[in-house]
Order: sequence, then structure tokens, then C-alpha cells
Amino acid sequence: MAKSKTRYVCQSCGYISPRYLGRCPNCGEWNTLVEEVEEKAAVKSQANARTTIAGQKVKPQLLKEVTAKETPRVVTENGELNRVLGGGIVPGSLVLIGGDPGIGKSTLLLQLSGELAQKSKVLYVSGEESANQIKMRADRLGVGGSEFYLYPETDMPSILANIDELKPDYVIIDSVQTMQDPELTSAIGSVAQIRSVTASLMQVAKVNGITVFIVGHVTKGGAIAGPKILEHMVDTVLYFEGDMHRTYRILRAVKNRFGSTNEIGVFDMREDGLKEVKNPSEIFLEERLKGATGSAVVVSVEGTRPILAEIQALVTPTAFGNAKRTTNGLDHNRVSLIMAVLEKRSGLLLQNQDAYLKAAGGVKLDEPAIDLAIAVSLVSSYRDEETSPGDCFIGELGLTGEVRRVSRIEARVNEAAKLGFKRAFVPKHNLDGWTFPANMQVIGVQTLNETLKEVFR
Repeated sequence: MAKSKTRYVCQSCGYISPRYLGRCPNCGEWNTLVEEVEEKAAVKSQANARTTIAGQKVKPQLLKEVTAKETPRVVTENGELNRVLGGGIVPGSLVLIGGDPGIGKSTLLLQLSGELAQKSKVLYVSGEESANQIKMRADRLGVGGSEFYLYPETDMPSILANIDELKPDYVIIDSVQTMQDPELTSAIGSVAQIRSVTASLMQVAKVNGITVFIVGHVTKGGAIAGPKILEHMVDTVLYFEGDMHRTYRILRAVKNRFGSTNEIGVFDMREDGLKEVKNPSEIFLEERLKGATGSAVVVSVEGTRPILAEIQALVTPTAFGNAKRTTNGLDHNRVSLIMAVLEKRSGLLLQNQDAYLKAAGGVKLDEPAIDLAIAVSLVSSYRDEETSPGDCFIGELGLTGEVRRVSRIEARVNEAAKLGFKRAFVPKHNLDGWTFPANMQVIGVQTLNETLKEVFR
């Protein structure tokens, strides 16, 4: 009998090494190489070709013979989920949802399954809970449906056999790290297992037009476990974000073949499940103090949605030799760049000042239009002068201190007007070609110093 060969596979990036290494040479992670028995390359027979549930084999087609009709999306009752998916669920797509444990992934998919089961057939496969446990949670959430099937199983051949038998319209896999292909000798949750399971689910989705949702666990670094190859194989990747100490959750698209990757959906986690938040700007601004220094409101755009958020800054003299810069929800390099512009162009001595900045409410902001609001909040804290509660700031800062134009200025200003803001500071080059709201004063500024003179009179 031939001796079986072993190899070492990185559980973080999928790198394969013939011998054990303490550190993966590809991704640089330590102690991630796991020993696996090398599988012999089997000759693929005709039975392994792509075959539909009806038994029809996929054959080559001429391009001119393929119909290019647009696949109709399935619009759910959850408007936030529709927004993140690009307008609704695309039949035959493979959607991956990742997030920290307990953030609400299973709750979201259970609620979605109950809604879809009212008109379509749904198969919910759980490798982590029994049918009784899922039923208890479904009763608490008020989830039901005449075509809602539960299947607690981790064996992939059994799952595929039941898909062939039930012929569902939607399949939920919770989670992909618990599924196992018995033909592989590697451990459950390893790179080889996840790759094989996801490939089988992708074939089911693409050949039969079945929409498959899979839940993916995340590592300590926040990335979906097992590794990036999982994200490459699916059509859409959604991340469920949120603070465990807050009830609000943000669903963010980081990959979407059928829509924008800049969309976010905001949810409120309650005892009876996730509820969509239709106006997240009110949430991010509801606890703002009047008369506080170091605060500025920005109108950011996430995909197609303008969102107002408060940027807070605290500038205080440093007690050590090197000044400290700390950010939460903002890019650290962007803040450092803006502080350098303030010191060089506006005469602020910040090199001996510690600076702490955050985007209030747990939202993450990363677009050029937030530059002006960051600069105003820093100056407000440095001078200990408050900004007007009716002001908002939109604009990108250049290294010479100019305020540069941004996209979708009309939608941003209209959103601020709806929430009662009285003045909007916008780039001067953005003033042409649109109508200002009647109840708002729109001030065009060309430089940072011009803005500061108008704000801190």
C-alpha cells in the first residue's frame, strides 16, 4: 500500500507548503499551517459534469443562441436588505453573509426565510442548531411559512440529495464552516472543506437557478474565515457590523456582482428580531449636545443614501514627547493629513496636541467629502469654540487648503434640509446647476480659511 502524502495548508490564505512552517510566507500569519492528507487527483467522469435537478446536462452554446433577458429580482419586504443587494434578490445567486458571533446573521436569515416561505419553497440547513432550537427562535421572532423546511445536517451529500428531492427556490446554509464533504480527509472548517462545500453550492445555484445564502464565521481580525477564496467564489459578500453594546446593526456590501458595493442597510436589534431603520441620520444625531465644542455634522453618501453623522474631536495638550492621534470610525491617515493642512495653511500649532476623533453612533466614514467636517471639528476643539447646531459641512480638502468639489451635492443638501439644518457649507464649484432648498442657506467656500472665518465669527 502506497504511503499517503501530507501537506500543510494555511487556514488564513490557503497557501500550501510541503513542510511545516511557523509563519505562512504568503500572508505572514503565524501558526496557521495545518497538516492535511494530500488527496489523489481523481479522473473526472462524465457524471461529475454540471447537471440540473431535472437531469439535464449543461452543453456548450453559441453566444448568439443565448437569451440575454434580464433576470427579475425578488423584492422582499425588507427595504434595507433590498438596498444592499442592489434592488432585491437575484435568482440563482450565491450570497455570503459574514459577521461577529451573535451579531444577528442567523436572525436576519431566519426572518428572511419566513417571509420567502409564504410564496416560495425554502430549505434552511443548520449545522449548529437542532430543529427544535430553530423552532424556538422562530416562535420568538414570529417566523412561519407553509413551505419552510428545516434540516439540521452537516453532511454535504445528504444536503445535496435533499435539495434534489425538495427542489427548493432558496437554500440557507448556516454555517459553511460546519459543513463537511466526506470524500476529503481534512478537518471540518479547513480550507479544503470550505472550498469543496462552496463549489458544490455554487454548482447548485448556477445550474438550477436556486438562490443560496451561506453564513460565514469571521476570524479575530474581522475577515471571513477560510480564507479569501470563499469571497472570490460567491456573487455577493455582505458584512454584518455593529457594537455588541448597541442595538443598531449595519449590513454592508463589500462585493456585489449585481449592484453597488457602497450600499449599507441599518437595522435595530430587538427582542422580536431585526427591524429596519428607514432614517439612520436621526439615530446618528439624536444624542448630539447643543453648545458642545469639537463637534461638526457631515453629510456622507453610502451608495445611493445620504447619511448625516456627527464627527467629534478632542484636542488637548500632550503629556508626553510625541503627540497621540486616535481615531474611531475614521481613517487614521486621513486625519493626520488634515491636521497637517491645518498646521501649515491655518496656523494651528497641533504638533504638541493629542487628538482624539470619532464618528458618533458607531458608523464608519471613509470618503473625501468628510474632510471639511473633520477640519472644523478639530478647530472647534482647539479653540474651544462651538459650532452652530444648524450647520453642516460637505467638501474635500486639498493639500494647499482648497475645498474641492464632491459628488451628489444636491442629494446631500436636501437630506440635511429635511432634518432641519439651516446652513450648509459646500465647495464653491458645486453651486452651479441645481436648486437650493427654500429653508436652507447654502454657502459656497473655496478655501479652508474662508470656511473657518465664516463659522467662527
